[in-house]
Amino acid sequence: MWARFLVFNAIILILIASQLFWVRQARAWAVRLIPSDHRRRWLGAAAAGVYLFFSLLFAYNFILSERVPEPTQLTLWAALVEAPFPIWFVCSLLGFLIAALFWAADRIARAAYWVYQSLFLPANPGHHSLVSPARRRFLEQTAVAVSVAPFVAGAYGLFYGRLKLETTHQRIKLRRLPRAFDGFRVAQLSDIHIGPFMSEEETHKYVAITNELKPDLVVLTGDFITWDPTTQGAVVKALAGLKAPFGVFGCLGNHELWYEVEGSITRLFANEGIRILRGERALIQSHGETLNLMGVDFQSRSPMGPPGQRFVRQYLVAVERLVMPDTASILLSHNPNTFDRAAALAIDLSLAGHTHGGQMTLEFIHPSLSPSRLITPYVKGWFQKGESQLYVNRGIGTMFVPMRVGAPPEITVLELIREG
Repeated sequence: MWARFLVFNAIILILIASQLFWVRQARAWAVRLIPSDHRRRWLGAAAAGVYLFFSLLFAYNFILSERVPEPTQLTLWAALVEAPFPIWFVCSLLGFLIAALFWAADRIARAAYWVYQSLFLPANPGHHSLVSPARRRFLEQTAVAVSVAPFVAGAYGLFYGRLKLETTHQRIKLRRLPRAFDGFRVAQLSDIHIGPFMSEEETHKYVAITNELKPDLVVLTGDFITWDPTTQGAVVKALAGLKAPFGVFGCLGNHELWYEVEGSITRLFANEGIRILRGERALIQSHGETLNLMGVDFQSRSPMGPPGQRFVRQYLVAVERLVMPDTASILLSHNPNTFDRAAALAIDLSLAGHTHGGQMTLEFIHPSLSPSRLITPYVKGWFQKGESQLYVNRGIGTMFVPMRVGAPPEITVLELIREG
């Protein structure tokens, strides 16, 4: 409890500090670019008014977000209010942290050199000093220039990164795979998050792309809605266009749990011929042989989301009865953290989502630079533990900020290969 309280307040303080930092930078730029004091004051007041206006609009929208129906197409309100302010907060916070790192590095370097001067250069320390006005101006200008990079990345993530779909082909070798399923193709979609920035029309586009891949089976690994229960009909209608000879199956995500649509969305999918597996299995049969497909509701061992929502003491309780020892078993589980338990149960393959691949990640610089690593070591792609395997799909939708950086949306085609 206290740890959460301290973390929350630390985040608030950092957010406030970041906004004050950018106010100071804006004032410095205004002094350089606008010679007239009167015009600077007028523009400053106008900018403050715009900032306050959009802040209040965003706060109003955030407070009422679970009461006002969410559109399933892009609206002017979403484009002008819902998107810009979250993007501003994220980018301004990252820019501030970059500038703070430069500031800290400069102070550490100056302190270290001061010690060096005092010990080894007492005769003429000024001649060797690192603290020159020109050097300080250069470092300040460099820090500000680099701190603008998140805004460039944010624009990229909004207008290009979130729309640059990748179709990933992954070969999965399974020792217990029946011969009839050698070369069997499974298409996986995850984390639709239907809303203004993943509209019903856009979802139809991803459905058409999936159908063009001609999979034998399609699986959906949860988070069909974001927060509004009334959008479940639209996402089901869009996904109803998925076609595969062996059917379309799915499991539910945390957003279906949090906003209490698990039962209703399961029934809507059933009406369209899509079966949601909730602690049950479906036997996929071909030429007299069977592939065991299982699915579970969202499971988490730590409380998350709205207060009072359930969490588990142990993952995959009672799933043992669904595993078939004489054939390959595939588990649909939205949360990739169930993989360790799945491996202990000798489940051949787990398919998950949930992480969005980090959504905004710098893993191309270092693997640790992904926000999703705060909740799981299984952020994206293929993993193996013993004879059990996991694939984490990056999903196609977004959460909180409608942008993706370093984690493009993904449709996965898994080709099952009989090993041995």
